[in-house]
Amino acid sequence: MFILDNPTLRPVALGLTAIGALAGLVGTFAVVRRQSLQGDAISHAALPGVALAFMLGGRSPLMIVLGAACTGWLAMTAVKGITGRSRIPFDTALAGALAVFFGFGLVLMTYLRKLNEILSTRPPDGFLEEWLQPHARDATRHGLEKYLFGQAAFLEDADVTTIVGLGSAILILVTLFWKQLKLASFDRDFAASLGFPMRALELLMTSLIVCTVVLGLQFVGVVLMSALLVAPVVTARQWVDRLGPLCLLAGVFGGAAGFAGAVLGHQRSGLPAGPVVVLSVTALVILSILFAPRLGLVWGLFRKRVSA
Repeated sequence: MFILDNPTLRPVALGLTAIGALAGLVGTFAVVRRQSLQGDAISHAALPGVALAFMLGGRSPLMIVLGAACTGWLAMTAVKGITGRSRIPFDTALAGALAVFFGFGLVLMTYLRKLNEILSTRPPDGFLEEWLQPHARDATRHGLEKYLFGQAAFLEDADVTTIVGLGSAILILVTLFWKQLKLASFDRDFAASLGFPMRALELLMTSLIVCTVVLGLQFVGVVLMSALLVAPVVTARQWVDRLGPLCLLAGVFGGAAGFAGAVLGHQRSGLPAGPVVVLSVTALVILSILFAPRLGLVWGLFRKRVSA
């Protein structure tokens, strides 16, 4: 109840819990398909979309999310096109897209910051500088650098509404296409032989990951968001081995890590919530690897001693 009574902690706790739960659920499909680095590439590729959204006048959380989603989705489309039409392997194309898009995002952010410094000392020169002047000023005031490492302390009720709304849409899509997603994740060839539209399903899974990543960018950050996609799934895998319980438990662990990061960051003022979330889920990974009943190292040693 103390969370609901605290107007500062409430949106942070609710938002990070929702992001963590959603990342655990959607990240399960990436891990099962052995494409865990996909989330890392998408999070870095979304950075130029954030800067472009500001340059085009977008300020609301929804507009920034849409801008990030566009470039993240574009990067993954480019990766699919490269791997489908050349001999370049998936991980190589993924690394190339990550570097190119992330570099482009840093260039745009630096340009906006420098432009604001220049225009503060002289009037704009030409149409482009005149058009970009208010956007560069707003981008500097807003602090686009926070998308690199996240600033969950700035979560507001409007952000929580956006997260819950888009997260609910993602959950509905996963529920509606559960059977198709499950089969396509484990046996792509068998799913294709049954007549499932594999390109559409892969596009759906990529889009789900893109939406989940861009929702958490502003609050967890580009650098740390990929960990939130993978670590809850690794934790849950130590406890269960079926996809349904794995998705559910990964969502629970991700939500618990988000909640713990919000509370610990609030109680220890000065600690950024995003890194604390990642440290919390890392602690869950270590505890599960050691003490999970089925695969835990401690229980494994105990069973060996008893059997001996």
